[in-house]
Amino acid sequence: MAAAMAGTLALTAAACGSSGDSEAEGATPPSATSGAPSGGTKPAPPAKEPIILAFGGDVHFEGILRPRLNNPKTALGPIAKKLSVADLAMVNLETAITTGGTPAPGKQFTFRAPATALTALKAAGVDVASMANNHGMDYSEGGLRDSLAAIKRTRFPTVGIGKNAAEAYRPYRVTVKGNKLAIVGATQVLDDHLIQAWTATDSKGGLASAKDVPRMVQAVKEASKGSDVVIVHLHWGAELEPCPLPRQKELAEQLIAAGADILVGGHQHILAGGGYMNDAYVHYGMGNFVFYSANGKTAESGVLYLKVENGKVTKDKWDPAQISGGIPIPLKGAQAKSAVQRWNNLRGCTGLDARPAAG
Repeated sequence: MAAAMAGTLALTAAACGSSGDSEAEGATPPSATSGAPSGGTKPAPPAKEPIILAFGGDVHFEGILRPRLNNPKTALGPIAKKLSVADLAMVNLETAITTGGTPAPGKQFTFRAPATALTALKAAGVDVASMANNHGMDYSEGGLRDSLAAIKRTRFPTVGIGKNAAEAYRPYRVTVKGNKLAIVGATQVLDDHLIQAWTATDSKGGLASAKDVPRMVQAVKEASKGSDVVIVHLHWGAELEPCPLPRQKELAEQLIAAGADILVGGHQHILAGGGYMNDAYVHYGMGNFVFYSANGKTAESGVLYLKVENGKVTKDKWDPAQISGGIPIPLKGAQAKSAVQRWNNLRGCTGLDARPAAG
């Protein structure tokens, strides 16, 4: 599988600029879509070409990572090349985007970063991020307002957060090489005493909550309208637990039935398994990616590549890395081979298949 995907990546690298061949729209940020030429007929839709998607895990810029934002263009280090080779790359941004706000009550760890964090992600080849996680509102309502203002100002595509539920659950839509993608973000992990304060409603800003399964099913069904591929980024699972919880498996089945083609997420701070559920791809835990406290198993990281053809994932590849100084350093040779084997072994407790149902 790795060899096959390596060949695929080599074929696409020259034409895979992160945003050079895509058209985007969505609530966060809003962007214009092109219409038919005036006085003429609508052009034929572009042919769908195979595309490569890349996913990284949890990102923040606390502690030793904060000085890296002094030069946002190089903040993510050498892993940027791994992200930029894809047609679209996505991470989980596990921090409030603010320099102010009030720390959320009762939390041991609270994360925040200036808006240059979004600049750093874009410079590294990241095309979209989810902020639906248990740190997205670490600096309360003030931090939320600052985060939304930074997203609007930088126009960096961000899902799972918004000024109300409609915006938080709304998909980011982008067309890449003729493939219409819809990306939704939500969290199944929230501190009990913060669920009400952090969950977006019709009249209040906040995060998209995957605890509300009917609302998530509705969001996926809406995202699937007019889309070739629906991607759902989920914050889920139990910390330091490599195997999925029953509620993760149940949610995966429900969202796939609603129209999701790819489910990717994390929260565990260690890697979990990934594979195929019927004709959809599920990954239960991407681990840490750009994270200040990583060591041992929590320092095992990497980039997940998925090849999408005709609306379905046909191949996957794990490109391993080891976090050092807070940033993921790509592994090579025997170290990489061993890391890929460990990653494949994580599938054992997931109930997922190593290959798609079609072959």
